[in-house]
Parts: sequence; C-alpha cells; structure tokens
Amino acid sequence: MKLAPDAMIARAKVAGYLLEWRPENDKSQFLGSAGYTVAQADQLVDDIRAQLLPVEALFEETNDYGTKYRISGTLIGPNGRRLQVESIWMVEAANGLTKFITLYPTKGV
Repeated sequence: MKLAPDAMIARAKVAGYLLEWRPENDKSQFLGSAGYTVAQADQLVDDIRAQLLPVEALFEETNDYGTKYRISGTLIGPNGRRLQVESIWMVEAANGLTKFITLYPTKGV
C-alpha cells in the first residue's frame, strides 16, 4: 500500500526529537552521520517525504487511534551517505489523516 503523498511530517518532531541528542534512544548521531543536524531539519522532512513516503508501506497494527504502517527504505543524506531506515506512520482513525510517527535504523544492517 502507498501512503498519502501529503502525509503530515511535523518539523517540530524532526528537529526536537530525531535531530536532538537524547540520553536514551538517540537518533541524532545516526542521522548526523549522513549530514543531518537541527539546522537541516527541513531537509530531513523533505528527504523523508521524497525518499521514503513513495515506498510501499507494510501494515503493522490497528489500535484505538488508527492504523500503523512501516516503510523500510534508504535515506540519502546531505553528505551522500546512505542510511537504511524504518519509518513508522499512522492513518488516524478519527480523521483519516496520515502522520509520520518516527524513524530508526534498520536492525542488522
């Protein structure tokens, strides 16, 4: 299944969660290895939309809030480095909107 091309990707989540160092479940160093920093948050949003969103989404689960999907793919950063990632998306039950939830490194790669 392909998810909606106009899915919501919150810049605040990208800048304040994915690209900001955290003591647990930090993703900023992983994304930083491809050249992403807080200053490139808009670039990461654009790259997620252009490079991951068009890829086939796989059903994960349905809960009270909506249906979750996973997109596995390659994210090519500003410095040209390729990252194998998993991204999680939700189609909300209440309004049918598709939203980006998170992104993390593909395990075992």
